Amino acid sequence: MITTLPPGWSGRNTTSEIAVAPSGRFVYGSNRGHDSIAIFRVDDATGMLSRVGWEPTQGTTPRFFALDPPGARLYVANQDSDTIVAFRVDESAGTLTPTGQVVTVGSPSTIVFA
Repeated sequence: MITTLPPGWSGRNTTSEIAVAPSGRFVYGSNRGHDSIAIFRVDDATGMLSRVGWEPTQGTTPRFFALDPPGARLYVANQDSDTIVAFRVDESAGTLTPTGQVVTVGSPSTIVFA
């Protein structure tokens, strides 16, 4: 078993979303409470996950998140802070970097790409 939380973190937390990068090399999961995206690398040979790190969602209660179709951006719907925040995805390392793009919207709960 692998946890979505960093070692030593003991606050209240639930999870919500899981996404796999289009490359199949990384898995992302959201933490409500820790307010982060957990990042895992997928071992090519075994399929086992190993921790890469955690990226704060820049808001509160990540209700939903999604990778754009090419997997270059990840968008987080922070329900209780009324924001959708965009992150750049490093496709070789799996890490996330905030782009500075934040959309204010009342209680976002999903993201759809048309």
